[in-house]
Amino acid sequence: MAAMAMAMAGMINGERAVVVLFITRVLFSLPFSLLSHGVALSLLALSALSLDILADSSTSLSQFSTRPGASSGILLGAVTLPAVFISKMIQLSRAVSLHQAAIEELESLTMQYWAASASCLCVLIFLCITIRRSSENMPPPSRSIWHAKFSLSCMVLHTAVCCVTLGTFSLTSFDTALKLLWMLCHGLAAVKLIQHVLRTFPSCASIGEACLVTSGLVLYFGDMLAYTIEKVSGFFMKSEVVQYGSKRSEISIIIQGLLLGLLLFPMAFKFVLRMWEFSLSTARSEVRTNNEIWRSVIFFSSLGFIMIVIIPSWMQLVQDFHMHPLLWVLSFIFSEPFKRLSLCAYWICVIFVSVLRFYNISKNSKIERILLRKYYHLMAVSMFVPALIFQPEFLDLSFGAALAVFLALEIIRVWRIWPLGQSVDKFMNAFTDHRDSDLLIVSHFSLLLGCALPIWISSGYNDRPLAPFSGILSLGIGDTMASVVGYKYGVLRWSKTGKKTIEGTAAGITSVLAACSVLLPLLASTGYILTEHWCSLLLAVTVSGMLEAYTAQLDNAFIPLVFYSLLCL
Repeated sequence: MAAMAMAMAGMINGERAVVVLFITRVLFSLPFSLLSHGVALSLLALSALSLDILADSSTSLSQFSTRPGASSGILLGAVTLPAVFISKMIQLSRAVSLHQAAIEELESLTMQYWAASASCLCVLIFLCITIRRSSENMPPPSRSIWHAKFSLSCMVLHTAVCCVTLGTFSLTSFDTALKLLWMLCHGLAAVKLIQHVLRTFPSCASIGEACLVTSGLVLYFGDMLAYTIEKVSGFFMKSEVVQYGSKRSEISIIIQGLLLGLLLFPMAFKFVLRMWEFSLSTARSEVRTNNEIWRSVIFFSSLGFIMIVIIPSWMQLVQDFHMHPLLWVLSFIFSEPFKRLSLCAYWICVIFVSVLRFYNISKNSKIERILLRKYYHLMAVSMFVPALIFQPEFLDLSFGAALAVFLALEIIRVWRIWPLGQSVDKFMNAFTDHRDSDLLIVSHFSLLLGCALPIWISSGYNDRPLAPFSGILSLGIGDTMASVVGYKYGVLRWSKTGKKTIEGTAAGITSVLAACSVLLPLLASTGYILTEHWCSLLLAVTVSGMLEAYTAQLDNAFIPLVFYSLLCL
């Protein structure tokens, strides 16, 4: 037993130790009513930990071309999203006990938790099967066999806990069967999507990053599908199966529609383009030039038709817009024209000055690109903090619009659409680093989503005023100060092979705590009821700071969600 304990201790690296501490903190905060959900989360974490150790100690998953220099990240990728929903459920259970929220909201969040958990579990099962198949031609070590069996046992127990819990809270066995079918659909969709992501975009993401993205997308669009079915049928899945019963705001529907249209557009455009190219000859250069122009015409006309006609039709189907959604957006902006137009003008000035300044520096200066990129983190703080305090709804809509613009530009860059494709590619490559590939540039997406997701998730009941700021604080202030101080003054490194320094981590933690000490009185002056506790805040800042120091994953994606989860407890 002592030898096994020492072996296990050697397998727990810094990233895994921080994730285990994070999960332990979440489980420690669970009320008795959510005990079964905590058991499921712990089983999912144990299974993911075992596969993470196995993947990093062997070449069993080498068939997937993952991002160079990154660990597998299976543990962090598998537990982050379920832990976020557990933390949100803990927060909402406090509201239900105080009669400040309806029990239906908690039931809705519970179904989302199980859907996220099922997605991550099915991805782990897929990885376990892949590892087993890769070892059929060679006898695996006994340690690998033990890890595989242990992980599989945790998966089976997790499935049993899920079935028992859903059966306990369902009225009939038919309700339970429908809920389990809904969970299974999420899991199968996540497996299919992660296969597509890893094969279509090689060297763009680690397995953990791909797991987070695919499970998040499946959950997001599964929510849209359930809401659409509920609206269309009027009664099907309304209260028994997919209890996403909380009413959507117009802004959330618009954001969902924009993202759905842009993510599905490349498939539609690819089909139309193949049909068009099949009917034309490209033998002569003049024809090729004309083809490039016609290709661009088809692209923009198809994009416009989908975003102006198809997607708004869906929005009006599921939400009672009394006008075209684009007109609703204009009406919303001009309902407070001075505040919102002034904010838009301020954003445009900040973006123009910053991009122009740092783009020239990136071309002509020898300053490390990682430091130049951190100035954009500070730019995000200056843009988003005032808007989040004084115009949170408008900021929600603006995040959705910015993400839509980023997606459209990335599609144009990847497809090399005339006349913008080459220019966008040249501009974006000035800000890339080792985490971006030649195929996809994801850093700006991760920064935007890292700031936006905690704000979007905090919609509804929120008794932790700093929770919506978790992305802005952790990325805009903590990550920036850690990088700048660590690069310029760092001497003591956390590990022999890593670049992160103790001085940088200490600077990041201290700067976030200092920002919180300024932000909390400011929030109190605007009417927030302060319920943050400094001991919990210190633990949340420390854990997220240590994760930034140790993780080899895309920290912009994970740190805000981890920080948000800990702030909600």
